[in-house]
Amino acid sequence: MTTFCYAYPRPAVATDIVILSLDDGALRLLLVRRGSDPFGDWWALPGGFLQEAEDLDACARRETEEETGVSPGRILQFANFSHPGRDPRGRVISVAYLALVRAGEVRLQAGTDATEAVWRTLSEVGTLAFDHGDILAAALSRLATEVRADPGFLLPLLPPAFTLARLQAAYEATIGRPVDKRNFRKLVEESGSLRALDDFERGPHRPARLYAPR
Repeated sequence: MTTFCYAYPRPAVATDIVILSLDDGALRLLLVRRGSDPFGDWWALPGGFLQEAEDLDACARRETEEETGVSPGRILQFANFSHPGRDPRGRVISVAYLALVRAGEVRLQAGTDATEAVWRTLSEVGTLAFDHGDILAAALSRLATEVRADPGFLLPLLPPAFTLARLQAAYEATIGRPVDKRNFRKLVEESGSLRALDDFERGPHRPARLYAPR
C-alpha cells in the first residue's frame, strides 16, 4: 500500500443539522445540551465529525440519531461553514443540513456527547455554541426560499391529511408574515404538490376540505 504525504493541512469535516417542527403555529428547533468542552453545557445543534467510511448525508443522519433519537426523513444540505476560528479545537469545516419532522411522532433520547435533547421555540433559543446561531439563521432563510417556491416543502410538518388553512398557518410561520388567502390558494394550485380529498374537517364552522400530498 502506498503511503501519501500531503503537502497541505487536512481540516476535519463535520455536519450540523437544523431540525424543525411545528406546534400551535410556531416553529420549534431541536437542540442538544453539550456534555463536554468546548462549550460544555451549552445548547447546540445536533452534529458531529465525519467518519472515514461514511458520506456526509450518512454522518448527518447518524449524529442526529445518536444525539437525539430522531431519524429524520428528507434532509437538505444547504450550506457549509468554514471560518478558520469557528471551532476552538482546530480547523473544522461544517456542512449544514435542514430537516422537518412532526414532533409528536418522535421520542427524544439524548446520547453520545449530548446530555439532553429538547424542543425550543425560536424565541427561546438564545445564544448557541460555536457558530450555530449563524447556521440556524441560514437554515431559516433557505426554508423561507423553499416554501415560497413550493408550499409542499412543509408537508413533513403536517399530518397525512390537512386543511389549506393549516398549511397556510405553517407557511406564515415560516416566512414570518400573514399572506392573502386567495393568493396562497393560487400558489398551492400552481405548485401541483397537493391533491384534494373527498373528506372534510368538521367543527363549529363550515366544513373544510382535506388535502394530502400528490
